[in-house]
Amino acid sequence: MIELYTWGTSNGRKASIMMEELGLPYNVHPIDINKGDQFTPEFTRINPNQKIPALIDTGGPDGQPITIFESGAMLMYLGEKYGKFFPQAPRPRLEVIQWLMFQMSAVGPIFGQVHHFKRSAKEQVPYALKRYGGECLRIYGVLNGRLAEHPYLAAGQYTIADIATFPWVLRHEWQEVDLAEFPHVQRWFKGIEARPAVQRGIKIPA
Repeated sequence: MIELYTWGTSNGRKASIMMEELGLPYNVHPIDINKGDQFTPEFTRINPNQKIPALIDTGGPDGQPITIFESGAMLMYLGEKYGKFFPQAPRPRLEVIQWLMFQMSAVGPIFGQVHHFKRSAKEQVPYALKRYGGECLRIYGVLNGRLAEHPYLAAGQYTIADIATFPWVLRHEWQEVDLAEFPHVQRWFKGIEARPAVQRGIKIPA
């Protein structure tokens, strides 16, 4: 059994979408980041970095429980363990890893800053809005260029790279981005959004 500690954020939805796509039984433990649940001693023992999501797999690689934090590591672990959405052949596997790292290093951090400065900052900071807003659009351009030539981000198939990136594009309205300006991203987005497992995953925790 997998114990999933999460909340309804872009990073949290990566994990819940993956669990739903795999069709595995799992228990959801809501960590309300608005109330500071992530800073409790109990959760800090699970993730010292005090961020969601995190999971405990009671049947780890050696048959013993294993704790995993960082959403990208979680996706790789689950994809590896269950042999889905993470190719085994070296070349497509590396392609998936590259685009997963692109999400972790570019999409998530930059889109997250846009969310903060557009929605949460106590004052509008023109430099920050220009800096992160411009980089956000550049990243959408990178995604659009890739998806102009490929049905999915990597390996010619739906993988953990797509699962990781989709929840951030789901918030395109928060970023004030019109997907019609990036038609290949829009096509990819609509296809993934229509998947039943994705529809279930984005609603967790209920």
